[in-house]
Amino acid sequence: MILLAVLFLCFISSYSASVKGHTTGLSLNNDRLYKLTYSTEVILDRGKGKLQDIVGFRISSNVDAVLLWRNPDGDDDQLIKITMNDVNVENVNQQRGEKSIFKGKSTPKILGKENLEALQRPVLVHLIHGKVKEFYSYQNEPVAIENLKRGLASLFQMQLSSGTTNEVDISGDCKVTYQAHQNKVIKIKALESCKIARSGFTTTNQVLGVSTKATSVTTYKIEDSFVIAVMAEETHAFGLNFLRAVTGKVVSKQKLELKTTEAGPRLMPGKHVAAVVKAVDAKYAARPIVGQTFQSKCKGCPSLLDRWQSTRKHLLPDNLSKAQAVRSFLTFIQHLRTAKKEEILEILKKEDKEVLPQLVDAVTSAQTPDSLEAILDFLDFKSDSSIILQERFLYACGFASHPNEALLKALISKFKGSFGSNDIRETVMIIIGALVRKLCQNEGCKLKAVVEAKKLILGGLERPEKKEDTMMYLLALKNALLPEGIPMLLKYAEAGEGPVSHLATTTLQRYDVPFITEEVKKTLNRIYHQNHRVHEKTVRTTAAAIILNSNPSYMEVKNLILSIGELPKEMNKYMLAIVHDLLRFEMPASKMVRRVLKEMIVHNYDRFSKSGSSSAYTGYIEGNPYSTSTYSLDILYSGSGILRRSNLNIFQHIGKAHLHASQVVIEAQGLEALIAATPDEGEENLDSYAGMSPILFDVQLRPVTFFNGYSDLMSKMLSASGDSVSVVKGLILLIDHSQEIQLQSGLKANTDVQGGLAIDISGSMEFSLWYRESKTRVKNRVAVAVSGEITVDSSFVKTGLEISGETEAGLEFISTVQFSQYPFLVCLQMDKDGLPFRQFETKYERLSTGKGYVFRKRKERLVAGSEFPLHQENSDMCKVVFAPEPEKTSNGWF
Repeated sequence: MILLAVLFLCFISSYSASVKGHTTGLSLNNDRLYKLTYSTEVILDRGKGKLQDIVGFRISSNVDAVLLWRNPDGDDDQLIKITMNDVNVENVNQQRGEKSIFKGKSTPKILGKENLEALQRPVLVHLIHGKVKEFYSYQNEPVAIENLKRGLASLFQMQLSSGTTNEVDISGDCKVTYQAHQNKVIKIKALESCKIARSGFTTTNQVLGVSTKATSVTTYKIEDSFVIAVMAEETHAFGLNFLRAVTGKVVSKQKLELKTTEAGPRLMPGKHVAAVVKAVDAKYAARPIVGQTFQSKCKGCPSLLDRWQSTRKHLLPDNLSKAQAVRSFLTFIQHLRTAKKEEILEILKKEDKEVLPQLVDAVTSAQTPDSLEAILDFLDFKSDSSIILQERFLYACGFASHPNEALLKALISKFKGSFGSNDIRETVMIIIGALVRKLCQNEGCKLKAVVEAKKLILGGLERPEKKEDTMMYLLALKNALLPEGIPMLLKYAEAGEGPVSHLATTTLQRYDVPFITEEVKKTLNRIYHQNHRVHEKTVRTTAAAIILNSNPSYMEVKNLILSIGELPKEMNKYMLAIVHDLLRFEMPASKMVRRVLKEMIVHNYDRFSKSGSSSAYTGYIEGNPYSTSTYSLDILYSGSGILRRSNLNIFQHIGKAHLHASQVVIEAQGLEALIAATPDEGEENLDSYAGMSPILFDVQLRPVTFFNGYSDLMSKMLSASGDSVSVVKGLILLIDHSQEIQLQSGLKANTDVQGGLAIDISGSMEFSLWYRESKTRVKNRVAVAVSGEITVDSSFVKTGLEISGETEAGLEFISTVQFSQYPFLVCLQMDKDGLPFRQFETKYERLSTGKGYVFRKRKERLVAGSEFPLHQENSDMCKVVFAPEPEKTSNGWF
């Protein structure tokens, strides 16, 4: 028995020793020096270019790895020293030949003497169970150089067993999955999970956003618990959602191979790693293994004032219709983002009135603390002498791609102050609503400034200080789209006066379908069917449109269609046009409408033969399997033949996401007295009014009034020149995406995508008693430029790929009505001018010393102009054109 007990204890002892000596990660043998070769390379391309067109560079070296210390209490606790030597930098593209930026340059010349010394200085890595516990390096080494050594050291972190875990390496705290095979381990890093502090922002709306994809796979070939080869590949790709030609990709590769081993230094004694590190060299300090940020210094770069002088000529008013103006605008924004408040303010104060509005657009769009402080110091909202500049500032705030709480606080503060213009006061509140929505979309609904802004809007609607302020707060809510504002909207929609009721219903129309509950639809049905009071046609038709767009029930659709024939003449025709449009253009309610129309009592000749000129039509501007652009135009006339409302919308759809690119609504009322006509029911006491209300890129802007009141109408008729009224004009930063990427090789990549446009939307309404004719005109002129760039920077060499596109376009809508007889003649025209589309591709490599290589490509094509149908009925072309437009190609009277 004693003998058996002794044998058992010996077995347990030997088993414990074997477990204690087992390693879970890489393990270096005692007293051995491992000789390896290492290379890291980066390639930039669009993913489909020719091999000879790629740009990038490769850094290669020999590597010595040696075990300095092993914890006496466990083999899995090691301190290793890693040294790079014989460093070389070269082109990835070996076909570059004489054009190579590295041709004839030694490594010390390329990196610089100090950088090379730092790169070849050893680092110490403390590994426990195969994971990096500490990374030791000299303090105050150049960050970019230290990152390269972090990239190499991170390759030594791995485990020999399969499983998923979190690791901290140069990429940050990341989720990684190991797949262990015989003599091979595959490590897959989920880059989207990496937690690392990096600057960046993006546009909230998916249509204007950028899609990114990143992958990382590292393969270890193992022999005796040490690597004989490591191959890592990391890919980052981006693409602009609505313009798929703007794409780019960076591929980063690392390769580490064991060449030989030889006798090395003996292990250092000690129980604590800190004492061992100090004994090696007291200058070593524990540093984060996570990559650190750095910014390459610009040597000899021009000042902001010099850059503005070269940009200024392109932003003159006469040049704003050109894409070059937009490109200059986007470039200058990048310079403004690195500028100080004093520099920006100096330029603002020196500039003249001609270019100042465009400069205000750029400064506001920069969206930095310095640019915001500068523009707020420059503008005086108590003065009415700079209304144009104040308006341009506010609209640029409304279109801000990534607004922050500071901007909203600033506008709230301004709103509480005094104003030289009431129009600017109203615009401030309307833009506050737009900022609230954007911040809420970015999970900022609980920010203090957002909560305060909500109280301002909702409190203003509940208890407006002045009666006329109600419209202002409704417009703010039309931008903010606060769910808690819906009960207030229902109250104003059902009980408010004509213009207030109409604005409340159009605000409800902007809410997503889930917010249009059964309770909301009950109110809308009461409004349409006039259960409690008489409503204007514009209010009733808007209520019907909301119902039809919000999963209507069978009875709701049936009651809407049964009402046709009991409505005023033109409203009958308008509702018929809506039904026909639903049958022709597939929409959510189309199936239900078809189902209801199977009933003979609903679908009969008497109901569907009502005459009139009101119209509703939806069509495609362009479409492909990935995205579509649609337009819709509905026009409602009064019974006397005078325009009551025209509503032109353009939407961009990508997948389930959509962008309300533009809406131009022209409204007129109270004009029947001019032609001795009888107003429609519910519209007997309306004041004479005509105006335009625009939405641009999901932002409701302040409406523009053509005339208000009979005396104003008569004075403008007598002095009418037919000139258009500008609704919105300026430069807009529409797409804004910036991402800093820490590559696991230690290099830094940046992705920047920007898109902007110069826009001029104007409208006019002409009215002739002599010819008994009215004409409305809406002009859209835009110049667009989009640029996507991906760069990789090592501080001593930089490589980049830029893809850009640009165009100039125009869209015009004209509606002419002759009301000398009934049914009156209507001519609708909508035309898109032919437009050039230019695409550019630039690839470059550049040394910090200045030598560079650039490769450029350009493609250009002309997209033919087109005309769009605006009515679903077949009809003859216009027989008479009252105001012929020589450039137009479509005329259609019906």
